[in-house]
Amino acid sequence: MGTRRRRRRFGAALLALAATCAAAGATTGCEAATEAAGGIVSSAGSAVASAAQRQLDEIEDGANATADVTAGPTSDDGDRTVATVTAANPKDATADYTVLVTFRDADGTFLDTVVLTVDGVPAGASKSGTARSNRTLTGPTTAEIERALRH
Repeated sequence: MGTRRRRRRFGAALLALAATCAAAGATTGCEAATEAAGGIVSSAGSAVASAAQRQLDEIEDGANATADVTAGPTSDDGDRTVATVTAANPKDATADYTVLVTFRDADGTFLDTVVLTVDGVPAGASKSGTARSNRTLTGPTTAEIERALRH
């Protein structure tokens, strides 16, 4: 069995143990499992965010356009969370926008991040795209524009 598969299974087992401990109201050994599971989730979230940032960093000659982009409210689309992202192009030439969208829970905790491209936004006009979470998110969520580049 590959190392990656073992890590996934180990992580899933820790998450299941943490959930069982939480449901049982147990302490001591279960606290350690809960902390370990939280660390795995946090680590995975950090890896996703880093990969998304690297994707934006690869864009050459991109101008900061975060102020030109907005995210609408989130909703469910099957097993994923989605939000409409709108890019308003204030320039006098058609532009593409690459946007880093972060999904957060009601407490502001990071849940997921995606990179969305809105191509061919006409000069002086707006165009929308849909940011779709990479995984199932539960509970109330918001979508935030972390970074946007016009290119």
